[in-house]
Amino acid sequence: MTDPVAFSGGTARLILPEKELELPIVIGTENEHAVDITKLRGETGYITLDEGYRNTGSVESRISFIDGEKGILRYRGIPIEQLAENSTFIETALLLIYGDLPTADHLARFRDLLTEHEMIHEGMRHSFQGFPPKAPPMAILSSMINTMSCYSLDVMQMEDEQTFEYAAARLISKIRTVAAAAYRTSQGEPIMYPNPQLSYCNNFLHMMFSLPHKSYEPDPDILKALSLFLILHADHEQNCSASTVRMVGSSGANLFASCAAGVCALWGPLHGGANVAVVEQLIKIQKSGTSIADLIERVKRKEERLFGFGHGVYRSYDPRAQILREHTPRVLAKLGRHDPLLDIAQRLEEVALSDDYFISRNLYPNVDFYSGVLLRAMGIPVNMYTVMFAIGRMPGWIAQWKEVHDNHSRIYRPRQVYTGPPLRDYQPVEQRS
Repeated sequence: MTDPVAFSGGTARLILPEKELELPIVIGTENEHAVDITKLRGETGYITLDEGYRNTGSVESRISFIDGEKGILRYRGIPIEQLAENSTFIETALLLIYGDLPTADHLARFRDLLTEHEMIHEGMRHSFQGFPPKAPPMAILSSMINTMSCYSLDVMQMEDEQTFEYAAARLISKIRTVAAAAYRTSQGEPIMYPNPQLSYCNNFLHMMFSLPHKSYEPDPDILKALSLFLILHADHEQNCSASTVRMVGSSGANLFASCAAGVCALWGPLHGGANVAVVEQLIKIQKSGTSIADLIERVKRKEERLFGFGHGVYRSYDPRAQILREHTPRVLAKLGRHDPLLDIAQRLEEVALSDDYFISRNLYPNVDFYSGVLLRAMGIPVNMYTVMFAIGRMPGWIAQWKEVHDNHSRIYRPRQVYTGPPLRDYQPVEQRS
């Protein structure tokens, strides 16, 4: 496959007080238009100001594509709906990292690498004892990914494609081992060794829920649901954590350090922690018996915030949320379980999306709205929700790091507009009022 590249679309004219400047227009493969300001500061002394980078394209990337107005998400050109229906998580991971769906031989080879690297060093196992019993799993995960690199010095330099693949396999395989161990430690339960006979998702659930003399046997629908969750979270353009991985990687930092930084960015409640807020709000509604109609009115009066609605990119229904909306009730039905939170979520969506307040503001459900209910069906505790997001997002982070590394990108260095005090002199302490 030959990857498409952005092409020239003419020029734009920027009129400044001192001069006019012709700036190239760049057009992406999906007809996205951008004004290339690479030479702006050098030729004029000006920079652009875009708080939060919402109107700034920081990179040309070939990994994932979003059309927020149309509710489109594609990984390497393939619609997320097709991947959710037909692909596995590991197949999707290789698609993101290498640009094409893997051949049968490549898929088998990579799965063998995952099995080979699923164990963590015994020294790392002892490290879990140094964390407090109630330590946040995301804090443990970030620390342990960095610690992992200390036991993988042979792949730290990324000298060729083979060492990169070994490093990628280590991260994708071991993140589930570390995540499960973090959970078991927080529960005061023994850490379970991975089972090389099990699939990727089955092995994770085994390490989460098996006991030394009692193996956990997940329902096939649970395994499919977990794979679906991971696929839907695998990449999402230049979000906060992906941009963090690229930023750190641009300094020349190794893959482990860059992905550990991604974990820290994902930890924020406005990013990976959003599904926790949704479930906690649904539980609050259930326990209090709050009327959905009353809640909606309080939200409209800005007296309360409604979690799980709206998105920084999508102006229509988040396609990931649409998939989860259809899949979550099916999983619960097949398992013979009834979750009152799903009933509340469905009623909340129905009321909200029949109200002009939400429709006019494009406040549709996002991926976090249903993902927490799906994780509950799997038996995943709330404090592990963001960790689950991190497991799913790891292939995307690796793909983003690889793109920076392969393109020999310059170190990322945003500019700023300084608004602090002007030049002033130091005052001795006795002269300060």
